[in-house]
Amino acid sequence: MLANQTKAPGFELPDQDNTLRRLSDYTGKWVVVYFYPKDNTPGCTKEACNFRDSYQQLLKKDVVILGISKNSVASHQKFAQKYHLPFPLLSDPDKHVIQAYEAWGKKKFMGREFAGIKRITYLYHPRGGAI
Repeated sequence: MLANQTKAPGFELPDQDNTLRRLSDYTGKWVVVYFYPKDNTPGCTKEACNFRDSYQQLLKKDVVILGISKNSVASHQKFAQKYHLPFPLLSDPDKHVIQAYEAWGKKKFMGREFAGIKRITYLYHPRGGAI
């Protein structure tokens, strides 16, 4: 659960088709919100394709998947088309939502420390609480 919060921060972000998506659009459904560093990188591609491959099973259980990164709408569109991703990829270039969900912070790669998007996934109950 997010520090000092009892419910998920609301948001409104464009997806890969430039359609605005709001968390409130999915009230009453299970919602997976996953944050990932960058389109078309090995780890992020594997993660997205795993959600894609499980998508039909998740739909049957009334689960919505929303991927969020700071990549542009155009980048998300290419990524979604290339890998046939059937769920929304939301663009947050200003990192407002990423930061609200505590998915921005220090990372280490090959001994180098830098700020970036942490790979974090939240599952929200239909009544709005995180699990």
